[in-house]
Amino acid sequence: MVMPNPVLLMTRPRKGAERFVAMLPPEVRGRIDICHAPLLEIESLPVSPDLEGVRGVIFTSSNAVASVEVHDLPAFCIGEATTKKAALAGWYARQAGQDADSLVAELCRSRPESPLLHLRGRHTRGEIAERLSQCSLPTREAIVYNQKLLPLGDEAIRLLKGERPVIAPVFSPRVARQFVETACFSVNLHLVAMSEAVAEPFKGLAFGSMDVVERPNAEEVAKTVAGLVERLMRVEG
Repeated sequence: MVMPNPVLLMTRPRKGAERFVAMLPPEVRGRIDICHAPLLEIESLPVSPDLEGVRGVIFTSSNAVASVEVHDLPAFCIGEATTKKAALAGWYARQAGQDADSLVAELCRSRPESPLLHLRGRHTRGEIAERLSQCSLPTREAIVYNQKLLPLGDEAIRLLKGERPVIAPVFSPRVARQFVETACFSVNLHLVAMSEAVAEPFKGLAFGSMDVVERPNAEEVAKTVAGLVERLMRVEG
């Protein structure tokens, strides 16, 4: 009997989800079916951040890169994907960390010219501007996009109620909370969380498995998803 492919349930906005799927090895992509069910919609805000006197910007998400015009300034970024997008857009991009903590530590160590401007979404964690300012790197912030929550789609709900294994990578605590509020749970659901904070809302719920990645970045999540696909296919086979 031929076992059906596991389903990769992508709750990221479509473009980000497609970039993530492209990180998976071709042999893994060939063994899964993909369901796009975004729990967030990114809305660029009609703002023009004041960069007067700013000596560098901070991008903690690629969504911010797409929401502002390019300037002749260095851009300190979290993660490889955001760094690449900023460089392609025309910024002097440099990866300065994998998460908020490592970015703050690196900038406090390397002491770039300041003041800095953190271009971010309405909902964020890490208090980057405040922490950098406390280590004598004056930093302010500008909100350039909004992250609107969406309910889980009907197709995703149907799959979660079915018999096939469903793998759901989750990238932020806010999306995790939305998933908990709108999804249904069973032993067929296998979660991959970007951090312990992302895993926290799922505690006490019934599901098949939970993997928390060692380093909080999309590349590590993709590696963990690939390993999970292999594991599930061995079990099913």
